[in-house]
Amino acid sequence: MSADDLISQSDSKEIPVSGNDAEGSVKTEEYQTIALHDSKHQLNGDCSFSAVNSNTGDEPAIPLTPGDVRLTQAQDLWSTARDKPVKLRMETSGLGSEPPMTIHQMFMATVQKYGDYPALRSKKDGTWVTLTYKEYYQQARAAAKSFLKLGLERFHGVGILGFNSPEWFIADIGCILAGGLATGIYTTNSPEACQYVAENCEANVLVVENNKQLIKILQVRDQLPHLKAIVQYKDELEQKLPNIYTWAEFMKLGESVPESELDMVIDSQKANDCCTLIYTSGTTGNPKGVMLSHDNISWTASSAGRTVNLKMTEEEIVSYLPLSHVAAQVQDMWICMRFAGVTNFAEPDALKGSLANTLREVRPTSFLGVPRVWEKMQEAMKSAGAKSSITKKKIADWAKGIGLQASYNAMKGDSSVPWGFTLANALVFKTVRKALGLDRCKSCFTGAAPITKDTLEYFMSLYIPVFELYGMSESTGPHSVSCAEGYRIMSCGKVLTGCKTKLDKPDEDGNGEVCFWGRHVFMGYLNMPDKTEEALDADGWLHSGDLGKHDDDSFLYITGRIKELIITAGGENVAPVPIEDALKEKVSIISNVMLIGDKKKFLSMLLTLKCNVDDNGDPTDELTPLAVEYCRQHGVIATKVSEIVNKKEPAIYKAIQEGIDHINAKATSNAQKVQKWTILPRDFSISGGELGPTMKLKRPVVSKMYQEDINKFYGE
Repeated sequence: MSADDLISQSDSKEIPVSGNDAEGSVKTEEYQTIALHDSKHQLNGDCSFSAVNSNTGDEPAIPLTPGDVRLTQAQDLWSTARDKPVKLRMETSGLGSEPPMTIHQMFMATVQKYGDYPALRSKKDGTWVTLTYKEYYQQARAAAKSFLKLGLERFHGVGILGFNSPEWFIADIGCILAGGLATGIYTTNSPEACQYVAENCEANVLVVENNKQLIKILQVRDQLPHLKAIVQYKDELEQKLPNIYTWAEFMKLGESVPESELDMVIDSQKANDCCTLIYTSGTTGNPKGVMLSHDNISWTASSAGRTVNLKMTEEEIVSYLPLSHVAAQVQDMWICMRFAGVTNFAEPDALKGSLANTLREVRPTSFLGVPRVWEKMQEAMKSAGAKSSITKKKIADWAKGIGLQASYNAMKGDSSVPWGFTLANALVFKTVRKALGLDRCKSCFTGAAPITKDTLEYFMSLYIPVFELYGMSESTGPHSVSCAEGYRIMSCGKVLTGCKTKLDKPDEDGNGEVCFWGRHVFMGYLNMPDKTEEALDADGWLHSGDLGKHDDDSFLYITGRIKELIITAGGENVAPVPIEDALKEKVSIISNVMLIGDKKKFLSMLLTLKCNVDDNGDPTDELTPLAVEYCRQHGVIATKVSEIVNKKEPAIYKAIQEGIDHINAKATSNAQKVQKWTILPRDFSISGGELGPTMKLKRPVVSKMYQEDINKFYGE
């Protein structure tokens, strides 16, 4: 194999691109086919890299396991066939030029050096149980042999349906080692949605958490021709049926499979082969199976970790976001593996209240929350603060003013703090951090959906900066990252080290479609060539569908989504998110907002009020304590959403209208002004179908569900 086979080619001369090399400096250059002959990389005749250390940090390069770089010759940058490899977007130097690795090579490198370090921690009967990296690896191998015993075929799926746990990780990695395609399935999926994913990935085995998830699969089992077995990883089976196994039974199944047989499968794997499928949440039609290669995952884990300056064995995180989503999987499983970190598993009811306890127990070194998680924290703290004495409220307000100023100073690279900061830190900031379980946390992150300025500033006022990440399933998670060394409020940071961004067809304000280049760009959508060609252009750039712009310091700001743009009957383009966020910020009783107006004469809004949720996470009729307090401040005694909606409570409706008037006053044209609105009787939710698994608004679904209300706006 020639060096050229390791390097893919593209031509970016039409539009300037920005990117970071290993040293972080911005470069714009034409991308060409090149050979590897610099001082860091020497390509040997056997296609393996000789002693390599291209790290710019203080960590040694990962030693490759015997076999070194293994790539299958490939002609194209993209593929939609499960067994067809792709060319890698290799760079000539810096992090983008590092030798490709399989998942097994990345895992082995960590096990060889840090095998006795803790890897996975979970609670059993109220006590934390730890698996070391050696034990984790041994169990992944045992699972791989059991998958082979069950007849897992090469490049066929293993679907995993359940809450985060060591078994989830072991099943995922075991599947990859056995040559399958690891496939997470959302726990909120209906039986039909599970069936679609399982059939699409041609799953030979489905791994489910408990009887609740098992029942879903049994309902559609007859429609899954490739399915050979089901494994339940929690609880005993309520009914013994053929080819259904407990986790203990499953882990013993492969004991008769020789280690050499598994080794042969592992040794046949190539870094540019597909190993994982991430299914998009399907906000506009059926989910698409995003094909990720070994190199997509191993390279992105390495680059993302180094971009935020992770050190080996120092990372400790809490796993609670759905692992079927790329953000959680890359953070919890792959970055932790690459940097020998510890993954602590939250309880299944984490998002219903127990997460706070887990955070206080674990005290993670970094924490990733989707915007709704940060908003819930904000609401809980505000609610607690409202019950404080007048003196405590005054101290808190004084400290938060100092905290906000200190955070803005730090953001601008100014290390000075306002007078009184030391006292505010001792009295308030340290106490809050400890109460949240974030006292050891070096980095707090948010991603997967837009977050409001109000929420970001609230945490800045507590001297807890929350750093925005931006990316997509198709970029193996992160593309641009904010961190302590570089962030701007409302920006999603700078491009990942070793990657590039270009803004396609920019307008006069510099807003263009955000396009990605780098080794994190996916292989293609499984069995969907048309959709793949829509996402990847002829030169191999990934088109995100998002509108964005750069500031003078190369920070990226997302300004809208092309598909979400409302084009009014008069032809005016309106980005809904800024208007929606502005109203939520102005009127704090509002929970969700959806702007309407595509092909209509004017803009209107659907609104929901903040309410408590039940044990299943479904919205109730009860207002949150903060919403009750908001009503009280406006002279209204109400504890239920229905009380406000049924009476069209004049004071609350007036306050909302005043908020809308305030936003309308800032509109750039009449077409950008909101003319009508209504409050819906129930908040949006995942179970209701209005929100995706990461709490992202499903606009087409909401439009269909509330078509009657929308028609009333326009007399239709």
